[in-house]
Amino acid sequence: MSDGSEARQAPVGIDELLEQVRSGYERIGPEEAATAAAEGALLVDIRYAALREKDGQIPGALVVERNELEWRLDPQGSHRAPQATGHDLRVVVICNEGYASSLAVASLHRLGLHRATDLAGGFQAWRAAGLPVSR
Repeated sequence: MSDGSEARQAPVGIDELLEQVRSGYERIGPEEAATAAAEGALLVDIRYAALREKDGQIPGALVVERNELEWRLDPQGSHRAPQATGHDLRVVVICNEGYASSLAVASLHRLGLHRATDLAGGFQAWRAAGLPVSR
């Protein structure tokens, strides 16, 4: 049992947390994400259904809502998606504007998916760049 005397990490605000997380990998832009997908990377859309219905989807992206991400992408997990083939898989996580995806990438890195990154600006940046969107 713990006596409560162990050192606790000082709390950080979300902006500082995002900065810490993002310092551990290189984020990519929409064109780079499209190129990565063409070269075999797995685009993973973690937006919730209402946003996908409102704005559309990226053709070919795997849709995995945020609360299921780790279970679906862990290559060793019993609930993994068929696309979760190994720890060397290049994964590009996409949320709506590029914030939640950064936190998701940190979690994927802890699972050993060391090539995971996210799309800076999220789906909105993809769409603004004129890249394909399906309804």
